[in-house]
Amino acid sequence: MEKVAGIGGFFFRAKDPETLKKWYAAHLGVLATPADYDSPCWQQEGGPTVFEPFPADTDYFRDLAKGWMTNFRVLNLDAMVDQLRCAGIEVEVDLQEYPNGRFARLNDPEGNPVEIWQPKGRDAPRAVGKDAGMT
Repeated sequence: MEKVAGIGGFFFRAKDPETLKKWYAAHLGVLATPADYDSPCWQQEGGPTVFEPFPADTDYFRDLAKGWMTNFRVLNLDAMVDQLRCAGIEVEVDLQEYPNGRFARLNDPEGNPVEIWQPKGRDAPRAVGKDAGMT
């Protein structure tokens, strides 16, 4: 069976797309799509991606009016949370540590839910090259 290789894009409506593009670039490092085909787009690091439909009445996204939530993997949750808070962005860190890592929640300027995740265990980033004992 042929399978997809990963997420190639995430598209959604916004009230002010240009402001939102700038916010994601400035605070989360997600670069805007280039205006031409010769410039590179944002590249994500390899790792797990969870694809999970939720029941229509879930409160997991907190706002029942929102139909989606983006989850971004981060290498250092505490550093990302500090960076966001220094920029005046309210972030709620889940105090529980789960078998698959740690999580925090925030909202973008249009109120869209965003979750950041520092994976651990089988989902943790793997060392490559010299860090993995290779020379």
